[in-house]
Amino acid sequence: MDLVVARPEGLYCPPGDFYIDPWRPVERAVITHGHGDHARPGSGHYLGSAEGAGILRARLGPVRMDVLRYGQYLVHRGVRISLHPAGHVLGSAQVRLEYRGQVWVASGDYKLEADGTCAPFEPVRCDTFITESTFGLPIYRWQPQAVLAAQINAWWHANAQAGRASVLYCYAFGKAQRLLHDLDPAIGPIVAHGAIEPLNALYREAGVALPDTLHPSQVSDPALYRRALVLAPPSAQGTAWLRRFGEHADAFASGWMRVRGARRRRGVDRGFVVSDHVDWPGLQAAIQATGAQRVFVTHGQVPVLVRWLQERGLQAERFETEYGDQAQEAEAP
Repeated sequence: MDLVVARPEGLYCPPGDFYIDPWRPVERAVITHGHGDHARPGSGHYLGSAEGAGILRARLGPVRMDVLRYGQYLVHRGVRISLHPAGHVLGSAQVRLEYRGQVWVASGDYKLEADGTCAPFEPVRCDTFITESTFGLPIYRWQPQAVLAAQINAWWHANAQAGRASVLYCYAFGKAQRLLHDLDPAIGPIVAHGAIEPLNALYREAGVALPDTLHPSQVSDPALYRRALVLAPPSAQGTAWLRRFGEHADAFASGWMRVRGARRRRGVDRGFVVSDHVDWPGLQAAIQATGAQRVFVTHGQVPVLVRWLQERGLQAERFETEYGDQAQEAEAP
């Protein structure tokens, strides 16, 4: 018996009678993380990581929910369920299922490099691995986070020296906090959009150290904006909200900035290549570390990764899913 099968509602565990990150309401849902394409409202009962409980409750509201700390487990209808760090965003987890000698792991979204804002990815040995493939092409290779941080701080410093604000567009949950963690507050004040600041607060409540941020209503002297770095979601681009900052340089932080022309389509001055998803070499390393001989690919560059795995002698196939909606990620929760 397969421990996970694809159904119209989501990825279903038949012996346990529950779903992993269902995209339609179900009775029991195990959630890998709080982005809107993975944590959707309407289900009867939820199970998630204790580390991400604050995020999930903010997204889902007053729902019935149990939590597990990383490495803890429970047994439901004979299936042993445990959650393990995925390194994607705060509270993100891989779901390990064990039943009658079989071990399956569903990765959710993940990345390998530790970023200081969430528990780093831990490979989990298994027979079958269910992986994302958002950036599953050889062109996608991320530079070290320290290099990226130096680039962003240098860009901000140059703008501050020229007397103009720096507006950095990024997804509100996960990406904004990761970038904020490495900003140098000695350069100037850091302003956070109203869609980002509540998530900053949840990260701080979880013990993640982040530099202080200001809401625009807290800035009494508009001259401060000329040295400020402004974190804003992509939806803020071109809105009246930006006018208060006067002359400014802008940039977009995303893995998609690796593609030629993406910055031009976004209409920004600068693109920073950074993603909370695993890159091509990371996909290869993560899959190899599991020891799995069977791999299911859920979303992203599915045919490419499936073919690459098959060429290396692994049993690889796809699961049709409804994950990967960047618009939902941008504003979640």
